[in-house]
Amino acid sequence: MVPGMAAIDENPASRDPRIPWVDYAKGICIILVVMMHSTLGVGEAMGGTGFMHYVVEFARPFRIPDFFLISGLFLALVIDRPWRKYLDRKVVHFAYFYILWLLIQGGFKWPPLALQDGPLAVVEQFLLALAEPFGTLWFIYLLPVFFVAAKLVKNVAPWIVLVAAGMLEMAGVHTGWTVIDEFAARFIYFCIGWYAAPYIFAFAKMVQHRAGPAIAMVLAWAVLHAIAVFWLGIAALPVVSLVLGLVGCGAVVAMAALLARFGTADAIRYAGERSIAIYLAFFLPMAATRILLVKTGVIADIGLVSLIVTAVAVTAPLVLLWLTEKTGRGRFLFVRPAAFSIDRPRTQLQPAE
Repeated sequence: MVPGMAAIDENPASRDPRIPWVDYAKGICIILVVMMHSTLGVGEAMGGTGFMHYVVEFARPFRIPDFFLISGLFLALVIDRPWRKYLDRKVVHFAYFYILWLLIQGGFKWPPLALQDGPLAVVEQFLLALAEPFGTLWFIYLLPVFFVAAKLVKNVAPWIVLVAAGMLEMAGVHTGWTVIDEFAARFIYFCIGWYAAPYIFAFAKMVQHRAGPAIAMVLAWAVLHAIAVFWLGIAALPVVSLVLGLVGCGAVVAMAALLARFGTADAIRYAGERSIAIYLAFFLPMAATRILLVKTGVIADIGLVSLIVTAVAVTAPLVLLWLTEKTGRGRFLFVRPAAFSIDRPRTQLQPAE
């Protein structure tokens, strides 16, 4: 790592070794997120559904909740930092990557708009993206909002925050503004990751020590979850959605702990270690692969096309990240230069999460 630059996806406790099951959990989450965007995009382009749509629907209740729960796990380590340092690591850091990748994605999307409606239309779209998150980048936009909200309520009794956040989730807020709607729907999971971190780590440790019963538990959950989602169709109901989200998060933690226990599926762990890099860069290879396969029509099966697009969208950012690390060029894509800091001098590298 280059001195004076902060990587976007490192261990939250930079002095400690990475925690394998956390990386596995992040890997599961990022793959499911990329799968969702890839599969839904292919389905829309090809006018139908495939087998991957069922996987996407199965994961819907817990896919994003678990991403935010994991993001809150290490918050207790940094929540008491001075505001300047905290904002630098938790707001400015993500703002840099949001603006950078907004411009990169916009560079592909905005030229036709400029030709049709003029340059002012592009300026308008850019300014709008500062208030309304742009496309797939909404997670990067929302994380700093959660970090600031948590800092503001850190002296409030946890039960009050959890009750309020839970009520927001169950209220089913739909204003049409992504930040408001997603904050209401997801803040509860971020807070549970924050407040319940010791219990979550204890649960993961218990799963690793009792692998047999844990595997049976995960299988039973999968059956019951599928019944709720596909047969009963109740996954979106108030209270039920929160329960399915929380139990689903527990299942992902259990699966991640089991994978770490047996040391299998290293590719998932590798993806988890670089999950934010994948999240930032998956859109362009995903879109390009989808367009290529749909236009050529070489594969007619929607599910298979969705699977291929997902695989490319996950691996392409990893290849790009490897190239930047190997060549030393383009590192600014995934590493924040020290110049974009409000807390200098920087005495050590700081994590993204």
